Amino acid sequence: MLKLCGFAASNYYNKIKLALLEKDIAFEEVLAWADRSSALLEKSPLGKIPYMETSQGVMCESAVMLEYIESTYPQKPLLPADPFAAAKVRELIVFMELHLELVAREIYSQAFFGGTVSEETKVRTEKLLKRGAKAFGKLAKFGPYIAGNEFTLADCVAAVHLPIVSLATKAIYGVDVLAELPVRDYMKLMNERATLQKVSADRKANTELMRSRPK
Repeated sequence: MLKLCGFAASNYYNKIKLALLEKDIAFEEVLAWADRSSALLEKSPLGKIPYMETSQGVMCESAVMLEYIESTYPQKPLLPADPFAAAKVRELIVFMELHLELVAREIYSQAFFGGTVSEETKVRTEKLLKRGAKAFGKLAKFGPYIAGNEFTLADCVAAVHLPIVSLATKAIYGVDVLAELPVRDYMKLMNERATLQKVSADRKANTELMRSRPK
């Protein structure tokens, strides 16, 4: 049985979890904090969460995990059979992570964790996010799903990343950088899925557990 290791407050953990749930794949969740312990570094050399244990070994990059899951468990496919359509799904995933979530991560410490971000960082991040959001609007279909009329791996990514980007930018800038896109309607649709409801409930419970941990 696959073991998904990490913690449910992580959006990168949750994109893998959502894919597993959507494909009805049996898996075990193993709680592992990003504590850079020797035990963690043995499994994930950069101390990153999540990592996944398989019968053949361990993998530690979430993008690779999605590809592995899709190719190893073909039931309920989350990538189109057409190569170009599949490439467009992958394009959306890379775009959301590289040009939205990874950029917004620069302001998470102040938006969510009581830290402080320099004004220079805020200005630079806002500029990049506005550019990214505009470009994303040209790629995403919202028809009604991110890549079109079918639920895909792009939705496993969007459903966990886009709300965080919205919350972070609203907290720092007073404005949701994704407000001009139909993200709210999209998330309303996504939140009707039992799989995402479970992910969200587990994320909330794990966030409380994380906050209660000794500093």
